[in-house]
Amino acid sequence: MTVSPQNLRLDQNRIPSLPDPALASLKIGVLALQGAFLEHANMLRRLGAQPVEVRLPQDLVDLDGLIIPGGESTTIGKLATQYNLLEPLRQFVDSHKAVWGTCAGMIFLAHDIGATGSGGHIVPPRLAVMDIKVDRNAFGRQVDSFEADLPLTFANETPFRAVFIRAPLIEQTGPQVEVLARLDDGRIVAARQENMLVTAFHPELGDDVRFHQYFLEMIKQNREKQNREPAAS
Repeated sequence: MTVSPQNLRLDQNRIPSLPDPALASLKIGVLALQGAFLEHANMLRRLGAQPVEVRLPQDLVDLDGLIIPGGESTTIGKLATQYNLLEPLRQFVDSHKAVWGTCAGMIFLAHDIGATGSGGHIVPPRLAVMDIKVDRNAFGRQVDSFEADLPLTFANETPFRAVFIRAPLIEQTGPQVEVLARLDDGRIVAARQENMLVTAFHPELGDDVRFHQYFLEMIKQNREKQNREPAAS
């Protein structure tokens, strides 16, 4: 069964105490070229998973999942090219392991970011693997950063307090993309396509762990599925 937001939900009554010993065997890469990779690593440790900083292709070996953090998308793209990471990262996504892009990471994964993006910026090298169209810097400059409460499709409890910093916006989604969160005006700020998760905001900068828990649940269910496949063949 394909895991989707419809059948992967976080039940507040079943969320374990932190850290969760069941997550100790999970090795989660965090692309550590630039941006908020330390904050993601700290959140993963808080939940009980093992963060691994990724800077070179060999760092991707034996990882269960990968987070591409926020930062500056052009810089991340240039450094990924410089360190010969683009093709290994595409292969990682193609292997159906879970990948999560936050803010600039969302731009890095998006198939379409327009001819130049907002403000006439140069289109950076990127993976272009997720069927979404993104407007870079849709919410303006750093001084236009803001916070917003977001209802989540995969959790029934209180809204998620999201931090937006020079944030992009999902303008269009393909048929295989499922929306996970919207602003009050309906604009899309979080989505998922199979093994790829994206958020326009920075969950690692707050105290709410639900997006990180959701990502780890994606990884756990993917691992369980892979463990069942040899027995079924």
